[in-house]
Amino acid sequence: QVQLVESGGGLVQPGGSLRLSCAASGFTFSSSAMSWYRQAPGKERDLVASIGSLSYMRHFSDSVKGRFTISRDNVKNTVYLQMNSLKPEDTAVYYCNAGWKTYVYENWGQGTQVTVSS
Repeated sequence: QVQLVESGGGLVQPGGSLRLSCAASGFTFSSSAMSWYRQAPGKERDLVASIGSLSYMRHFSDSVKGRFTISRDNVKNTVYLQMNSLKPEDTAVYYCNAGWKTYVYENWGQGTQVTVSS
């Protein structure tokens, strides 16, 4: 059974940083591209970043390019999202899923809330 468990969210001031983690199980993580998504209240879930299975390829949405980085540890089956220079518009619930610029599994995790506010 696929499990995606996101963590690391919280309340941060504008300009601050957070590092999100997503622990994955139930599929072959090391051969899967992984992506982060976010969903703000009243909005659709949007792609934030993707990383290839061996970390050679990375993709970022225009809204986070230059501020966020994505990385992974294929031994720990974990993908990370380092978020710097956070803005209030980054406030959302953040989710991860397998896939390159798309999602593979319908059963999403619970997500982790990120709130950027002074």
